[in-house]
Amino acid sequence: MGTYALKRILQLIPILLAITFLSFAMMRLAGSDAVMQKMENTGVTLSQEAMDAARKELGLDQPFLTQYARWLGGVLRGDMGKSYLSGKEVFSVFLSKLPATLLLAACSIFLTICISIPLGILGAVKQNSFADQIVRWLSFLGNSLPNFFVALLLMYFFALRWPLFPVISRQTDLRSVALPAFTLAIAMSSKYIRQVRAAVLDELGKSYVTGARARGVTFHAILLKSVLRCSLVTLLTLLTLSIGSLLGGTAVVESIFLWDGVGKLAADAIQMRDYPMIQAYVMWMAILYVGINLITDLCYRLLDPRIRLGRGAA
Repeated sequence: MGTYALKRILQLIPILLAITFLSFAMMRLAGSDAVMQKMENTGVTLSQEAMDAARKELGLDQPFLTQYARWLGGVLRGDMGKSYLSGKEVFSVFLSKLPATLLLAACSIFLTICISIPLGILGAVKQNSFADQIVRWLSFLGNSLPNFFVALLLMYFFALRWPLFPVISRQTDLRSVALPAFTLAIAMSSKYIRQVRAAVLDELGKSYVTGARARGVTFHAILLKSVLRCSLVTLLTLLTLSIGSLLGGTAVVESIFLWDGVGKLAADAIQMRDYPMIQAYVMWMAILYVGINLITDLCYRLLDPRIRLGRGAA
């Protein structure tokens, strides 16, 4: 297990370098830089000499490869540079936004599990019944509604019509996170209900279930001890994908509710061409996804003995 994990980590290093290099190159091809964007947003007109001086101060006058090498060297030393807009350390600003994103991700995942797994199992156990039809209809409805529309509906009914939750999330607490978390959970649950239902139905149709019932094992025991365990690989894949996207921030939902997380930070940085902040976000997302994929592979080996990683992975 340790050898396999080390081998995978070494394989992921070139992927991380390639992702950061491509994102760095794409930002330089955007057509404008932080100096021009800041001038457009503030409405202040600067002379060409002043703009050149500002670019030189930020290092934007240097060749592309020189800028990338300097940034990469700083990252390896633990220095991600300073924000072009605020002048603050990128790493400290990024860390200050993480608690809000972690709270939103945790609440969304918890709600998704509480909604999708019971309803998916219900749809599989009561296949083609009225309850199954209702579950599939709700899943289809949730998939049809975009996140911003669900957010506006929840905001109207539960913040304006019935003032149970705040319209704007000014604090990082459970009451403020409720509406953003439910918005994300509804979208994710709508997708995962069908996946859970399909996975459980596939297991219920296998011969070991028929054999267990013939031996007198109760259906609930088969469902809880065998079917759900065999379905964990599918559920684990769904959850890890969700965790990756949520920890990366959801810019639309965070912007609607003014939730001060990583997603909103990234959206603002992209709009203002704040290259160091964008690169920090890209680096975070890359490390996040490759790390989650590694953990998922290791969990597959533990959960399902049928999965073989090869002789060298032992």
